[in-house]
Amino acid sequence: MAHSEVQYHVGGMSCSFCTESIRKAYDRTDGVEDASVSLAHEEVRVQYDDAAVSEVELKDALRDLGFTIRDPDKEARFEEQRAELDRGKRRLALAGALSGITAALMLFMVFVRGSFESTSVGMDLAAFGLALVTMLGPGRYILSKAYNSLRRGILNQHVLLEAGALAGLAGGLLGLFAFPSFPTVHFFAVSVFVTAYHVLSEYTSLLVRTRASRAVQGLLDLRPDTARRVRESGDRDDGDSEVEEVEDGETEIEEVAVEALSVGDRVRVEPGERVPVDGRVLDGESAVDESVATGESAPVDKSPDDEVVGGSINRTGTLLAEVTATGEDAFLNRVAREVEAARAMKPGVVALADRVLKYFVPGVFVVAAASALFWTVGPLLLGGAPDVQRGAFAALAVLVLGYPCALGMATPLALVRGGGVAAERGLLMRSADAFHAFREVETVVLDKTGTVTKGEPAVAAVLAVGDADETEVVRRAATAEVYSEHPLADAVMDHAAERSVEFPTPEEFDSETGKGVRATAAGAEIRVGKPSWAADGGLPAELSDDADELRNRGLTVVAVAVDGAVLGLLAFGDPVKDDAADAVARIREWGATPVMLTGDDERTARTVADRVGIDRVTAEVLPEDKREEIRRFQAEGDRVAMVGDGINDAPALTQADVGIAVGAGTDIAIESADVVLVTDRLGGVADAYEIADRSYRKTRQNLAAAFAFNGVGVAAATTGLVHPVFAMIAMVLSVSVVLLNSFGGQLLRGERPTTDFAGATDAESA
Repeated sequence: MAHSEVQYHVGGMSCSFCTESIRKAYDRTDGVEDASVSLAHEEVRVQYDDAAVSEVELKDALRDLGFTIRDPDKEARFEEQRAELDRGKRRLALAGALSGITAALMLFMVFVRGSFESTSVGMDLAAFGLALVTMLGPGRYILSKAYNSLRRGILNQHVLLEAGALAGLAGGLLGLFAFPSFPTVHFFAVSVFVTAYHVLSEYTSLLVRTRASRAVQGLLDLRPDTARRVRESGDRDDGDSEVEEVEDGETEIEEVAVEALSVGDRVRVEPGERVPVDGRVLDGESAVDESVATGESAPVDKSPDDEVVGGSINRTGTLLAEVTATGEDAFLNRVAREVEAARAMKPGVVALADRVLKYFVPGVFVVAAASALFWTVGPLLLGGAPDVQRGAFAALAVLVLGYPCALGMATPLALVRGGGVAAERGLLMRSADAFHAFREVETVVLDKTGTVTKGEPAVAAVLAVGDADETEVVRRAATAEVYSEHPLADAVMDHAAERSVEFPTPEEFDSETGKGVRATAAGAEIRVGKPSWAADGGLPAELSDDADELRNRGLTVVAVAVDGAVLGLLAFGDPVKDDAADAVARIREWGATPVMLTGDDERTARTVADRVGIDRVTAEVLPEDKREEIRRFQAEGDRVAMVGDGINDAPALTQADVGIAVGAGTDIAIESADVVLVTDRLGGVADAYEIADRSYRKTRQNLAAAFAFNGVGVAAATTGLVHPVFAMIAMVLSVSVVLLNSFGGQLLRGERPTTDFAGATDAESA
């Protein structure tokens, strides 16, 4: 058996019923071993036997259900989403126009002809034409989805919608040709209105998802990842590169896609750039921020023969590195595989509306069939005559009233309201899953670096010795570090600025990778760096114990020395975010347990956890093990939220029931998350929970209102006495109740409901 795996980006998914339809379709496809569907990320991952089923057949299964397969390129995918939204808008405009014409025809009947029922065949045929145009025009895609779902034995909202629309069409035709007492125009009008309402509900859901996706894209760099490849000028040009410069007529630097690199290629990494692939340093020295891979905030000094990890940030000098791993072996691709595996194993979240629909859809068909049998076969069993007309009317009325138009809008409208509030607080809620799963979260797992802490080193302590004071220590350190590009130098300069410490410009400057910097000012040599290097004979006894105590707190300690004599110590740490302790307290208030999960050492992690009030700490966790820690919590029955910002957090963010990414983090973390904190404010986690809880309550209220009208209507329709106009009244009333419940407070205050989730990013950038 030949096992293969494929992943598609899918367009057209609007609810978890869509995900269930896709799963069922693949479950019934020979050769498919497993299929996982992510509504939040609009992805389908299929494992299959390519000897039994082809990839063409797998794609056809999606297309038959009415879904589209999007381009894997991020920019192209974004454009396809915009095109899909434009198509939805055009469908809605056409469906709305046809509904308006139908409503005008009915008003003409009442106020001009003075009759509630049609009085001419011309009106009946006009209504019939409007119904056909609506169902085969803007509603054609729904008909296609319903047919292909039914063909695979799948009962979903599209099947229920078309059952109601076709029942209206059938009722009108029976009125034209079989039962003159049937309200012909009203039956046809039902077909128009239920189709139009469904188009509206799907457009609302699509609008919510596209706006959220657009806001997330605003946080990402959509340009393809490239690298500067260094080659000999005589090497063959493979056509995938652009030569930027020629050096000494011997070597060329060309910009190529990262995917074009091979093991053994040489790449140049400039200061401030990300290391494109895993490699080994051939030339140059620099400090490299590897926090995205290791979780450690302190930069690591790199020199020839040292290894560098793809995705890390080159902070200072220029590096020439040899590629040591590409493709499946590269760190970033290993993380990508972990993310895909996490999506496949992530616990599913079935929205409340879809849980209800699972039983409501077959229930409507059963009641419709029972109603027809009751009025036809029932009288025969009692010795009477069957009432075929009443049986047909009852069955059709049940199908007409069985489609809850407000149902399709109940969840999206709650999300529109919640999403707007979230945007105002700097949050992006990407999917209904986030709203529904968040309220059940029992464990909140927090990464340390860049999540609980700021992710950048800062001066945490200054110690002076002898006659020197702290200001003198800072002044001397700033003098030596002013020309340095090392992140710790930035921390020194920031600290000097905060304390308004003035310092002279050095006459000479030099740095030694892995040791520190030296400078000459006013004839004195200043060294700032490792104590064993900066001071002649190491640290004095009175500072040794202090240095050990600082290191025990998880701080990085450097010495400041003048002409070999130590003036004092500087200790650097990753400061805790200002609102971290308050955020942790709010997490406890809603009943969840905060847990810290980090790759840092136990000592550092425990120090930070104690400062913010976290009791449970799991430290020194390898990047590939973070997802397993999340799965362990889930195996114990917990709903888990994970908060992180780094590449190493992405698989865990995906595996968690709710993944929460810090917007200042890496692209892959943001794309893996269900919720994005646009700012680095940790309190957004508690805000997201509160908004999700309120939105869930709104959804329940909306669903109760939607089903109240339809439940009563279906029960009444079984009598065969309910006029189809009541279906239209129920539609209007239920949708109105849902709208008022979702936005009533806003409308009363004169506010305009918004789905502009991108407003959060716009506000932040402003």
